[in-house]
Amino acid sequence: MEQIDEPRLESDLEYRVDYLTRFLGFCPDDIESIHDSAELLGPLVPTLVDAVYDKLFSYSATKRHFVPRQSGYEGSVPEDINSLELDHEMIEFRKQHLGRYLMALVTRPYDSKLMTYLDMVGKIHTPIVGSKQLDVPLIQMNALLGFVSGATLDTILAMGLDRETEARTIRAFNKLFWIQNDLISRHYQPESSK
Repeated sequence: MEQIDEPRLESDLEYRVDYLTRFLGFCPDDIESIHDSAELLGPLVPTLVDAVYDKLFSYSATKRHFVPRQSGYEGSVPEDINSLELDHEMIEFRKQHLGRYLMALVTRPYDSKLMTYLDMVGKIHTPIVGSKQLDVPLIQMNALLGFVSGATLDTILAMGLDRETEARTIRAFNKLFWIQNDLISRHYQPESSK
């Protein structure tokens, strides 16, 4: 039985990711499957991003988080949730971020820089690092990641891959989204539990 330094899991991102990847069996073959999907999945990213934002705008609990100024955005902000439309320049700004995130998953090396980036995805949705006005509850982050995961897997299923490649790619993305889920959820724990 391997001994795990549990306090270190909370303080050392590399140690945490190493533990998660080994526990889940997220291996170089999974990374290769994800990278191999880039050619087919990459061109579908804009459609996937639009589907995500359509979903986010269909619930007040998720749409309301796009009213405050987003970190890094300098343009005009909407007056309220009812005046915010999908074609608002701030939403276009946010869509670009999501598109870059999805492309990073299928193109970037799975190294410490990418894991730091995936960890930052959790942080930026809290006042810890992102906009002080932005505090997205964990339930909304879980709903978002669950939807992104499902939409990504549906897209993979529609790509016409042979059965073995399809299954391998779905398993790889499933493991990846569980790692991402952990790297989001960890930023919602009370400091006293870390």
